[in-house]
Amino acid sequence: MDRRTFVSMMAAAGAASPLLQDAAAAQPVPKARNIVLVHGLFADGSCWSEVIARLQPKRFQVTSVQNPLTTLPEAVAAAQRALAMQQGPTVLVGHSFSGMIVTEAGVDPKVTALVYVAARAPDAGEDYTALAKKFPTPPATAGIVWSGDWGQLSEEAFLRDFAGDLPADKARVLYAVQAPFNRALAAGKTTHAAWRSKPSWYAVSTEDRTINPDLERFMAKRMGAKTIEVKASHLSLISQPDTIANLIIEAAG
Repeated sequence: MDRRTFVSMMAAAGAASPLLQDAAAAQPVPKARNIVLVHGLFADGSCWSEVIARLQPKRFQVTSVQNPLTTLPEAVAAAQRALAMQQGPTVLVGHSFSGMIVTEAGVDPKVTALVYVAARAPDAGEDYTALAKKFPTPPATAGIVWSGDWGQLSEEAFLRDFAGDLPADKARVLYAVQAPFNRALAAGKTTHAAWRSKPSWYAVSTEDRTINPDLERFMAKRMGAKTIEVKASHLSLISQPDTIANLIIEAAG
């Protein structure tokens, strides 16, 4: 993407965001004690462990969804099952690909706030792949290794482009437990955009090599999200869990 196109897109997002922010601000946000966390590609539910360890002592009821990584409808259904078990107001949090899930499942009446951590944030029916192509392709994309219809990151790409700010020994443990994703998952499109009606927060990873940081900024601005920038790799939830936990606590009111 050239600079003129990027500036035009950011200007368009900026024109829409005050309206979205006004709409969100007009809605009182109930205090939430429930937190539902959803993981993205190249990971499993344990990637939230550091954040969970900071939320539970503050007496939040925390659930980490095990995303099946098969198709978008099945991934959304897993999150919806977790939401159905919550009693009262709930903050729904998504990392990476699971921003798609948060955007779709977040229309649930129990969900009072959305938190995106270096996450996809499409509009309803939007082709995310086409949107992403308007920005320079991040290095991690080239590191996906396929076995039939199932893909995962190579060890080199995982350590360098996904978990680049983690100690190598810790990153290798995470690499060992990464769950492969099905090709069909990436083709899914959302039918709802919960961020259009729910207050939203966004953590941009400034050193991200998995999702382009400028794409993250564009999506955050378009949705009118309360945005922070974290000097971190794609895995800010592990390298800077205090920052991410505090953002979730803020969204919980």
